[in-house]
Amino acid sequence: MQTVYDAAGGIDGLRRLADAWHRRVMADDVVAHAFSHGFHPQHVERLAAYWAEALGGPSTYSDSYGDETTVVRMHSGNGEHDEMDRRAIACFDQALADVGLASDSALRQVLHDYFAWATTTTMARYHQSADDVPNGLSIPRWSWDGLQA
Repeated sequence: MQTVYDAAGGIDGLRRLADAWHRRVMADDVVAHAFSHGFHPQHVERLAAYWAEALGGPSTYSDSYGDETTVVRMHSGNGEHDEMDRRAIACFDQALADVGLASDSALRQVLHDYFAWATTTTMARYHQSADDVPNGLSIPRWSWDGLQA
């Protein structure tokens, strides 16, 4: 069976999606606040590599940039941000359409479900402090059936 990664166009498709999402969040007054202190110059490439690994592609993110602990710590210690999360998810859904990934309803749904889950669960778990994030977390894997155990 084809992986979600392959169905999304591999690393090139996910890079296009990451770029479209990044452009949308930077244009959103609420979500752009998360980037107000700056962001890595290769944010789009790193984000695409992270999504690729999570969706059944190569382990480039873990091999080159860090593990899940690294990613979750970057998103932690900022208090609760439910409205920002909702808007980031809406930007993702719009980005899916921007890059032509919304026409396949099954793919659109699995990508939406993955992003919404990651945004509201793993990336939002440690509101108080990044120091609360445990060491050694691995990137969660997502398939057509959802989170893989």
